[in-house]
Amino acid sequence: MKPKRFALTAATAASIAMVLAACSPASDNGGGDESSSGDKTTVTFRLWDDVAAPAYEDSFAEFEKQNDNIEVNVDVVPWSEYWSRIPLDINSGDMADVFLVNSSNVAQYADNGSLINVSEAIGDDHDEWEQSVVDLYTRDGSLWGVPQLWDSIALFYNQDLVDAAGIDVEDLTWAPGAGDGDTLLPALQQLTTDSNGNTADSADFDASSVDTYGLNAQADMQAMYLPWLAENGAQFQNEDTDEFAFASEEGVESFGYLIDLINEYNVAPSAADTNTNGDLSRDLFNQGKLALFQSGPYSLPQIAEGATDINWGIAPMIEGPEGRVGTVHGVVAVGNANTENEDATIEVMKWLGSAEGQAPLADQGISFPGAVDAQQGYVDYWDEQGVDVTPFIEAAKGDTARPPVGPAVDAGTNAYTPPLADLFLGSDDLAKGLQDAQDAGNAAME
Repeated sequence: MKPKRFALTAATAASIAMVLAACSPASDNGGGDESSSGDKTTVTFRLWDDVAAPAYEDSFAEFEKQNDNIEVNVDVVPWSEYWSRIPLDINSGDMADVFLVNSSNVAQYADNGSLINVSEAIGDDHDEWEQSVVDLYTRDGSLWGVPQLWDSIALFYNQDLVDAAGIDVEDLTWAPGAGDGDTLLPALQQLTTDSNGNTADSADFDASSVDTYGLNAQADMQAMYLPWLAENGAQFQNEDTDEFAFASEEGVESFGYLIDLINEYNVAPSAADTNTNGDLSRDLFNQGKLALFQSGPYSLPQIAEGATDINWGIAPMIEGPEGRVGTVHGVVAVGNANTENEDATIEVMKWLGSAEGQAPLADQGISFPGAVDAQQGYVDYWDEQGVDVTPFIEAAKGDTARPPVGPAVDAGTNAYTPPLADLFLGSDDLAKGLQDAQDAGNAAME
């Protein structure tokens, strides 16, 4: 589809592999000390995205109308310093009363007693929340955050390119080694062309002069290798110990398929380019030089704004040996267990968990809201732009793979990512390379 119009008011939900950068300076307001304005109690809400902040401002304006004894201050801290400031501010007593976190960072604060137990403070008396996000932030039988935003994975496609190649984008399946049942590789070979118009399955194809690639087979955790692992029965992390477990036989098959698309079949952009520019594939899609782009709604604003010269649509994600298994990641609002404004803080958290409180996030196209009854607003926003976001909703309802979790998973991810990215350049011993990357990640989590 070619969007009818696009208003630049949308931002994206955060995740492990893709995060929203906020460029507004942080305020000096902390949440540790009780503050008041007249008879009002002031609650501070911290986030990292200065584009989503106005939607939260609108939400809190309505909250304050309904709760005239509570005032909410929105504190935007840039992503570049967001996570380093949290432990410092918790220790100093300057932490906000309510703040956003992702799944990589919640466990350590839940485990050390820094967060309000949502199961105890709010219980079951709330609007329905997206269950996959609830599951992601449930630890030791308790929920530690109020679902705010979520995203899933689907397939953006260039309508003209797939039509010209006769490709059915809803019938794309990969199999280890491009073996029996694989329809993806032949499709990508038809969709990949060189500067002379030769397809990648042609003897005359010039891999050094590719004009249009088939797919973004890059070292993208959320959109590519997490789903690829899950669709082949492999684990990213051991479900019991949280140790990385991707170097299994099935994991080698999964990574090997993606790496071969780049280095053996030349139907995906070079890892030398995508490793240094994670947005390259999206930009190529916008330019009409990439036929298929598997990604999440976090890419939607940039595609809607940038791909104005092509006809595009959104289809279900690529299927694997065990079906379609996507990744649902979410962001939650957590409460500071050391707040001196506990009652007011819990009231703000209840509001943030309501469909009414999340309506501005949906209606302004920020992201899928965590409150199920607010999600139609996001659907309607994009429908007005001529974009059908249904595949993302269906992906969230289907089988999903768990994003990284655990109190030290950030350190582990930072350790394994560089050697893993190097493997996408091509490897003579992929099994050993994956094992080394996995060992580095697990060592960093000890």
